[in-house]
Amino acid sequence: MILKAIIDDQVYTLNVPERIIEQGASFFDQLDQDMDRGWQMSREWVDHPSRLQRCQIVADKLLTAMEKENERIGRLMAGYLLARLPNLDAVELDLHGEIQNNQFHFRDAPTAAAAEPTTTASSDSESSAQSATQSAAGNAPGGLNKMQAIAQAGQDVTKVFKVGKAWRFSVFDHDLGQWQDSPLIATEQEAERLRQTAFKARYEALVGAHQSSIRGG
Repeated sequence: MILKAIIDDQVYTLNVPERIIEQGASFFDQLDQDMDRGWQMSREWVDHPSRLQRCQIVADKLLTAMEKENERIGRLMAGYLLARLPNLDAVELDLHGEIQNNQFHFRDAPTAAAAEPTTTASSDSESSAQSATQSAAGNAPGGLNKMQAIAQAGQDVTKVFKVGKAWRFSVFDHDLGQWQDSPLIATEQEAERLRQTAFKARYEALVGAHQSSIRGG
């Protein structure tokens, strides 16, 4: 498989054999386990990196490997990205150590959809809102007071982040114990609106049992 790495307008072609992706599965899982403990992303500590954030972290490791001309580690990092991000075409690496600025470009529908914030975005956005709201409300533990719920919802729903030319956010699924990414959204403004919808749904789910017990009492 081929992954293009874009560094300061220079494009490098990385050839990653299928066997590296297959044989590297346990190594990739170990990387995920390391990131499960949280990660320092530039100036910000992230307790629960989303899939996109994990790939941004690994992209930073890829840059380091390329700078040190460590071909083996570079291929493994590229293999992780290709395994975790279907249809990935290129990774644009930030040279200034800002992990969140590492960006990904895709071959098929994600990039095309992101490039067209036209009338079709309205129906897509409504679908995204419904999906995000259901994910946020469906599996949160209830019984928290309002202040606890606000704090927990802030941990369970990430800020919006850029994926190629599109935007998305992630919601933590307590049943599965993992992050669920929202659909790709055409604009940052729309993504933020949908993120607020998901945040509200998660907040209401977190306080639901507590409010019911108050009413029942």
